[in-house]
Amino acid sequence: MKFAYRFSNLLGTVYRCGNLNFTHDGNSVISPVGNRVTVFDLKNNRSNTLPLATKYNIKCVGLSPDGRLAIIVDEGGAALLVSLVCRSVLHHFHFKGSVHSVSFSPDGRKFVVTKGNIAQMYHAPGKKREFNAFVLDKTYFGPYDETTCIDWTDDSKCFVVGSKDMSTWVFGAERWDNLIYYALSGHKDAIVACFFESNSLDLYSLSQDGALCVWQCDTPPEGLRLKAPRGWKADILQREKEEEEEDEEEGDRETTIRGKTTPAEQERVGKVKYSRLAKYFLNKEGDFNNLTSAAYHKKTHLLVTGFASGIFHLHELPEFNLIHSLSISDQRVASVAINSSGDWIAFGCSGMGQLLVWEWQSESYVLKQQGHFNSMVALAYSPDGQYIVTGGDDGKVKVWNTLSGFCFVTLTEHSSGVTGVTFTTTGHVIVTSSLDGTVRAFDLHRYRNFRTFTSPRPTQFSCVAVDSSGEIVSAGAQDSFEIFVWSMQTGRLLDVLSGHEGPVSGLCFNPMKSILASASWDKTVRLWDMFDSWRTKETLTLTSDALAVTFRPDGAELAVATLNSQITFWDPRMLYRWAPIRGRHDLKTGRKELDKITAKHSAKGKAFTTLCYSADGQSILAGGMSKFVCLYHVREQILVKRFELSCNLSLDAMEEFLNRRNMTEFGNLALIDQDAGEENGVAVPLPGVRKGDMSSRHFKPEIRVTSLRFSPTGRCWAATSTEGLLIFSLDAQMLFDPFELDTSVTPGRIREALRQREFTRAILMAFRLNEKKLAQEALEAVPQNEIEVVSTSLPELYVVKVLEFLAASFEESRHLEFYLIWTQKLLMSHGQRLKSRAGQLLPVVQFLQKGLQRHLDDVSKLCDWNRFNIQYVLAVSKQRGMKRTLEPVDTEEDSDASDEDSLHLLRAAGEEEEEEMLI
Repeated sequence: MKFAYRFSNLLGTVYRCGNLNFTHDGNSVISPVGNRVTVFDLKNNRSNTLPLATKYNIKCVGLSPDGRLAIIVDEGGAALLVSLVCRSVLHHFHFKGSVHSVSFSPDGRKFVVTKGNIAQMYHAPGKKREFNAFVLDKTYFGPYDETTCIDWTDDSKCFVVGSKDMSTWVFGAERWDNLIYYALSGHKDAIVACFFESNSLDLYSLSQDGALCVWQCDTPPEGLRLKAPRGWKADILQREKEEEEEDEEEGDRETTIRGKTTPAEQERVGKVKYSRLAKYFLNKEGDFNNLTSAAYHKKTHLLVTGFASGIFHLHELPEFNLIHSLSISDQRVASVAINSSGDWIAFGCSGMGQLLVWEWQSESYVLKQQGHFNSMVALAYSPDGQYIVTGGDDGKVKVWNTLSGFCFVTLTEHSSGVTGVTFTTTGHVIVTSSLDGTVRAFDLHRYRNFRTFTSPRPTQFSCVAVDSSGEIVSAGAQDSFEIFVWSMQTGRLLDVLSGHEGPVSGLCFNPMKSILASASWDKTVRLWDMFDSWRTKETLTLTSDALAVTFRPDGAELAVATLNSQITFWDPRMLYRWAPIRGRHDLKTGRKELDKITAKHSAKGKAFTTLCYSADGQSILAGGMSKFVCLYHVREQILVKRFELSCNLSLDAMEEFLNRRNMTEFGNLALIDQDAGEENGVAVPLPGVRKGDMSSRHFKPEIRVTSLRFSPTGRCWAATSTEGLLIFSLDAQMLFDPFELDTSVTPGRIREALRQREFTRAILMAFRLNEKKLAQEALEAVPQNEIEVVSTSLPELYVVKVLEFLAASFEESRHLEFYLIWTQKLLMSHGQRLKSRAGQLLPVVQFLQKGLQRHLDDVSKLCDWNRFNIQYVLAVSKQRGMKRTLEPVDTEEDSDASDEDSLHLLRAAGEEEEEEMLI
C-alpha cells in the first residue's frame, strides 16, 4: 500500500474571517477559511482548497487585476505571494505588523497595504525583473488611528484610505503637484468603506453608524500634473532630454519632461478641492445595528451594505435609490464582494460560518453553504465513497459530496449534539445517535427522518452501529452503561444489553458476522452475539479505559484504543492478543496557552480517541487530542507516517514550547490579563471546561481530532478536527513509481510495439513504467474488436493494475463506453481467478463502483428524460392520427398547424422537465 497521502481538500468550513474576492472572470469566489484559502467554482460546481497554509488565521486577501496572483496576509503580518494558476507559493514576506487591508492598483503595477495608522505602497511583483518580490515605494502618513479600507481610481493615479479616526484620506500614487494628500471629515464614527466613482476623483465614504457621504472633486483625473523634479534628478532628466534632442534632430517641440509644465498651465490648474454634495443614512434601526461591510460596483453604480443584524441593502448611487433590503442571517455580515459583471454578490458571515452568493436581479441564491456551528465530532463514508456524512455539536447532520466538495443536504431533527453517524451497507440510509436521547434513521432518497429509536427511560447515546445486513441498530449509553438494540424494519426495541460498569465509548459490528464489540470505561471490551439470545460471547480485559474499538474490514482482527495511549490488537476468534502499540510519544501534544505544565507532562493525560483501519487492513489510523494523525503498520507495529493536520497558531495547544515573548516579570501574560472588558483579554476557564466559554470575548478552540475514516476505495481518508473536515488523498501526479523496470522498457519501445500492433507487450511495458499518459495511450490504441483477446492474454498481476487505472479514468475521461468494454472483458475473463484475492481487491472494486455509480446517476436522468419525451411524442402523434381519421384534414395549413402545436407542446414539456431537474 502506498502512503503518499497529501492534503486534498477542506470541507465542513466555508468561511471563517477575512475578505471575500471574486476571480477575474467572476465565476469563482475566493474565501479565506482559517489559515487556508478555498476557491468555490460556481460555474462548474466545485470547491478546491489551495495546498498552502499560513501560521495564523488569514486577515485579508488581495487579488491582482488579471487574477493570476494573490497576496494572502495572516493576523501576524506574514504574507504569502501565491500563484492561482499553478496553486503554489512564490514568495514569503513579513510586513512587521498587523495588516488591515491590501489592494492592487487597476493597472497591476503597485499595491497598497494599510497597517496601523500608515499606508505603504509596494511595487507589484512580476512587473519588474528584481530579486525581491516586495519592494517598498512610499509610506503615507496622515490618519491618527488604525486604517480600515482602501480603494483606487480607475487610472491608478490616486487611492483613498479610510480610518477609525472618522477621517478619509486621498493620496496620490505619484508626486502630483496639485494633490499630495487631502483629508475629508464629516463622519461621527469609524470609516468602514470608501469608493471612488468610475473615471473620476469623486468618492463615497461610509461609516460604522450607517452614514454615507458623497464627495465631489473639482478636478478631473486628467487635471493631475506631476511635480517638477529638483536637484540632481532635474539635472539627469535635462541631460537625457538634450541627448534625445541631439539624436532625433527634430525641430523645436513643446515637450513636457516628467511633469514640467509651463507657467501658464500652473496658473490655469489649481489645487484639488473636495466638497460634500450630500449625506445619507443607511441605518434606520438605531445604534445596535452597525454597518459592518460594504462593496461598490462602479459600472452599474450598485452599492451593497451589510449590517451587524444580518441585513443587507442594495442602493443605486448617486441618487441613493433603494433596490433591495433583505435579511440573510442572524449574525453580522463580515464581508461583501461583487463580481466583475455586477450580477452576483457574495456575503460572508463569520459568526455562523456562512457563505452566500446571491443574484440580485433574479433574487435567487447561486450558492448557499454553511458549516457546522460548533465542532464536528463524527463522520462516515458511504459504501461507494461518493458521500461523507458529518455530525456536529450543533445537532446538525450534513451530507457532503466528495467530488464537488459541497453540502447538498442538512438534517436538523436532532435537538442536541450528534455523537455518532454511520451508513448502512446499501448507502441509502444514515443512522445517527445524539445526546437528546434518540437514534434516528434518515432516507437519502427523500431526505427525511423515517425512523426514530428511543429508550424506555431517558438516556444520552454516545455511539451507534449498524450490522452488515442493515437490520439491527445498536447504540451505547453514557449514563446507564447499557446497549440498546432495535430493529430497523419495525423500529421496536429488541433488547437492552447490560454488563458494562462504565459509560460505553464505542460500538462496532463485525463486517462478516453478527457480532457486536462494545468498548467501555470499565476497562473491558465485550463481544455480543446477535443471534444467540443477545448474550455476552466473550469479555476482553484491558489495562486501561477503552476509548475506541474497530474491526478490520475482513473481521479477523479487533483494535482497541485505551486511555494509556496504547492500541491493542485481538483475534476475536482465538482471543489472542498481540503486543500493543505505544503511541504516547507519537501524539506530540502541544502546550495550551493557560497551561502551567510543559507539553511533555500534559501528554501523559492524552490518548488516541478514534481508530480506523485502511481499506486493505494492513495499516491503522489513530488520532486524538493532538494536531497529528498517526499511521501504523499493524504487523510490524511501527509508525509509518505522521500527518500534521494544521499549523494554525490561532488555535490552542499548537506550540510545543512556551513563547518567551508572552512572559513578563509577573509570569505568563495570558494568565495575568484577565480583563474581560478588553477586546483581547484572556478569560481563564473553569477546571474541566475543554471546549471553552463561547460567550467570552477571547476564545481559542483547542486543536483535536474527533473522528477518522478511510474511504472504501482506499484512495483517500478523512478526519474531522477543529479546522473542519480535512481530506487526504494519494498524490500520484508527480510520483515516479515504476514496477519491475529494466533497461528494455522505454517510451520509444512502447510506441514501437504499438506501431507493430503488439498491444499486449505495449500495455505490459507501459504499466511497468507506470506512466499515466503512456498507459492511456497504450490502452486507447487497442481496437474495440481486439479488446477481448488482449484482456485474456494479460497476466493476473497486471489485471489488477489495469483495473485501478480504469477506475481512475472513469472520473475524468469522456471515453465511457470504451473503458466499460475494457472493464467488462477483464472481469469476465479473470473473475474466477481473482476470487481468491477478494480481500485485497475489494478497494479496487469499490473504486470502480464509485465511478460507475456516478456515471449511472448522470446518464440515467438523461435517458429517462429522453424516454419520457419520446413517449409523449408518440402519444401526441397517435392522438393526432386518430383525429385525422375521424375528421380528415381539408387543407395543408391545418396539418402544418397541428404539427406546430405538437412541437410547441413538446417544447413546453421539455422546458417543464428541465425546470424540475434543476429544482
